[in-house]
Amino acid sequence: MEQRNFLRENTNYFVAMSVGMILFSSHAGGGFASGNQANTYFVSLGWPGMLSALLAMFILTRAMREAMYMYNSQNLSSYKELFQTLYSPFDKLSVLFDVFFYIMVIMAIAATISGAASALQEYFPLHYGVYVGIVGGIVLLFTVFGSDMVRKVSTILGIMILVSAMSIYIIGVFKGPNLSEVLAFDKMTNGYKMVPKAILHGFTYAGFQCVTLPTMIVCGKVLKNRKEVGAAMDFSFLFNALGLVLSVAMLTSWHGIYTNLENGTTLPTLMVTKEIGLEILSFFYGFSLILCSISTGVTITFGFVSRFENMKTLSSVKSVVARRAILVIFIIALSMIISMLGLTNIIKYGYGYCGYLAIGAIILPLLTVGAYKNRAYRREKLQPIKDSI
Repeated sequence: MEQRNFLRENTNYFVAMSVGMILFSSHAGGGFASGNQANTYFVSLGWPGMLSALLAMFILTRAMREAMYMYNSQNLSSYKELFQTLYSPFDKLSVLFDVFFYIMVIMAIAATISGAASALQEYFPLHYGVYVGIVGGIVLLFTVFGSDMVRKVSTILGIMILVSAMSIYIIGVFKGPNLSEVLAFDKMTNGYKMVPKAILHGFTYAGFQCVTLPTMIVCGKVLKNRKEVGAAMDFSFLFNALGLVLSVAMLTSWHGIYTNLENGTTLPTLMVTKEIGLEILSFFYGFSLILCSISTGVTITFGFVSRFENMKTLSSVKSVVARRAILVIFIIALSMIISMLGLTNIIKYGYGYCGYLAIGAIILPLLTVGAYKNRAYRREKLQPIKDSI
């Protein structure tokens, strides 16, 4: 019956959009809102940076589409089963995703909580630890109530982030140096020498964003057919590409200015908003940074919790909410230790090396073997069912 339902081609676009918004709200974390990720992976490339950002979002959403389709069509129950199916007959290789995921979860949550706490401290000067507790409590609250809560929260936060962040980037582009002149000068000076690196950065960026895959496949279980999966990822590509490319465009135009300021490359978006001088823009920046950090913390933490909430060690805890709370408290405490490394080091080195691992262990297998197996499964297993309907 589930296979029959998955063949139906009617598309619920609201459900598809809500799932697509989860990937946007998880991508739009502290590293994104601060501008640190965009500066590290794209702005430094010069004129190919925006093309690299587009490539990254295209790769990410295509890989997610294959993963979600495989997960739903074959009625899998965990990301472990997903990667065993993908790697079959070499099932043991699924441990590669475990290694990637555990490292990325710790670093990503550390970066998001640190980013949100720092932003709150910037606008309302209290002790840093107070805000860590507040942000951790919010992440805890939204995570323990399951995938429906994560999907609803991510949809609302995603829309708010889209509006506030886009406002900052658009105003920043118009208020900054002429973008076309900056790009033209860079192309005249550097030519095409950064294009190979731009391609690598596109794959690397998409790679470390795969930390959200466990959350996406669980929350995407509501997608009933292949068209809904495709529509969800099309929406997600639109949201993510728009946000990331606008961010890169704004920072590219201001690059020669914020790089000469103290902490300019650590929080480049904040430096730009201060240089523009509009108080309301500065408020929107802080608002966006906090929302982005919380949304990423929620989606990534939920992916971690869904992996371990049924482990034997916690079997004595009968309440699902209590088990999730224990796991969230543990991972947040561990992540805060890692956060002492600083946002830039986490993004440049931690995310970067995990991104390299993900290219070989996640991105390329999903786009090649995964796509092939999905087509074969649909043709060999589902087509006879469709013919009999």
